[in-house]
Amino acid sequence: MKNVKITVMKKSLFTDLIEKYENPIEHACDIEEGAVFISDGMNRPEGLCASAWDSMSAFVMALSHGAENFYDGWMKNPRSAMISCNDGFRPVSFLLEAIDD
Repeated sequence: MKNVKITVMKKSLFTDLIEKYENPIEHACDIEEGAVFISDGMNRPEGLCASAWDSMSAFVMALSHGAENFYDGWMKNPRSAMISCNDGFRPVSFLLEAIDD
């Protein structure tokens, strides 16, 4: 089984949607662009939020078991995927890459 590198590529913030629909919350996403996490394919890396993991875990598991070429050529690197967390107010894009140990 391969490890999977998870890199935070981009954070977005939709203040117009937050102002219109979100109840005030004390703690929002504090992940930083450029942060890197390594998963063994089965477990959420420490420091990666559970919601983001829920959005990507199936792709991480597939990549760790050798899956390639999701959606018939979606990614230039067939051993990768670009996945966003499911926070509609402040989505974060993650690059997932199978890595050889």
